[in-house]
Amino acid sequence: MKKYYLFILIVVILFISSSQTSEQQSLIFTLKEWFPEEPFKSLLSKLSIPYWGTTVSVEERGYYSFVEFLIRKATHVITFEILAVATYIMTKKYISAFLITLLIAVVDEYHQSMTAGRTATIQDVFLDAFGAFVAITLIFLINYRKSKISQEK
Repeated sequence: MKKYYLFILIVVILFISSSQTSEQQSLIFTLKEWFPEEPFKSLLSKLSIPYWGTTVSVEERGYYSFVEFLIRKATHVITFEILAVATYIMTKKYISAFLITLLIAVVDEYHQSMTAGRTATIQDVFLDAFGAFVAITLIFLINYRKSKISQEK
């Protein structure tokens, strides 16, 4: 039963997060409070990210909105890496863990689309899938390495 706890926790967090409006999730006030000096602004100003038919940059969105965008997208990758690990722990199968995680990403985006002020994007599903792929690949490589070491003994 313990092998299901992390999976259930992440799915519940995703459901709650997808149920919140953009305003409820906004980090801008906190970022302004924590980083009034706008650290790394000159470096971040050099970045320009194509996303959902627009270009996201400090110039286009402003410093705090751009930092929030980066945090949100990194959160997609990291959350789905953790979910993929939890799914692998449950299934012990690489492909199944990846596909289940991908299915949850699609369902999560659909659920998010039903929340006021939120949209579902295929780009976010791609970020989620990337996170899952990275996690499953790392698990595979770790397991492969462990089996090689045990065969050498």
